[in-house]
Amino acid sequence: MSAGTQKSPTATIRCGVIGVGRMGKHHARLCAQLEGADFVGVVDESAARRTDMIEQYGCGAFASVDELIAAGVDACVVATPTVTHRAIVEQLLAAGVHCLVEKPLAPDEIQARAMAEAAKRGTAILQVGHVVRFDPVMVAIRNIPNLRPRFVEVDRVSPMTFRSVDVGVVLDMMIHDLDVLIMLMGNEPEEIHANAVSVLGEAEDVCNARLVFPAGPDGIRCTANVTASRLALKTERKMRIISEDTYVSADFGERKGTVVRKAVNAEQLAEIRARFQRGDDLSGLNYLELVKVDALDVGQGEPLKLQLENFLDSVRSGRHPFVDAEAGFAAVRTAQRIVECARRAGSRMV
Repeated sequence: MSAGTQKSPTATIRCGVIGVGRMGKHHARLCAQLEGADFVGVVDESAARRTDMIEQYGCGAFASVDELIAAGVDACVVATPTVTHRAIVEQLLAAGVHCLVEKPLAPDEIQARAMAEAAKRGTAILQVGHVVRFDPVMVAIRNIPNLRPRFVEVDRVSPMTFRSVDVGVVLDMMIHDLDVLIMLMGNEPEEIHANAVSVLGEAEDVCNARLVFPAGPDGIRCTANVTASRLALKTERKMRIISEDTYVSADFGERKGTVVRKAVNAEQLAEIRARFQRGDDLSGLNYLELVKVDALDVGQGEPLKLQLENFLDSVRSGRHPFVDAEAGFAAVRTAQRIVECARRAGSRMV
């Protein structure tokens, strides 16, 4: 991907938001509030939503992307239905407008690849809105030194919100965790097993996938078990990571987590191993009292705001975006492989 033209570190970026529905209205709020952003206006097919934005933020409101481009914008957030992403993003990139497009990048691998190629041809930045990377819980996990996962378990479930119904649960919800896993592993999975259930429509509403990632430099492969459901009775977003040296348990909803480090507990573990070898009866021991558990060092911040700040910083500096089009493409391709695998396993989906 081509880097953008470098600007002053304090340059004001003229911003727009295309699509101000459930997610877009939050992007609009941040564009209006964020220091260093000049909120030019929004594009939405709904006159009522356009009027609402004018009343709330005093910004411009346009019925087409052409009108927004003509008003003069440096960067845009695209928060329209996934099936519309390619046409809008390619139009913006051709005009030299930097883009932050909501996840998923595209509804399929072919369109995602075309968008990534369009970004390579131009000078404008294309960043994909995989906002979980900016969640303070995920930032804390990324900051754990030498974390080399051997097994990962992820659960992302919630009641149906009736948004993003143009795609199934894999592209709607699981895509968040696919991006994070690919980031942590540095590769797409080499082996996939999946099954899914469609209940309310033709697309899958519940899916479980078992992903096997290639071995790293240490020869260790990682297996991830990922579950996503939009038919649950409550909302949960949890991740557990097990490595040779560290165990991490994170609750994204509660914004907290715990870490158990092998090095910190070396003495206790050595004693337990010795007692095992002697044949001692250990049934009376309480494992939780034997190990030292540390709290995950979770910082503060609204993930969506942190993501927008990172995007605008890339626009100013010309630096490669943290979540580029290739990352967005990799997540879409993995999602498509999961859905195809579920179909082959007998799941009834379109």
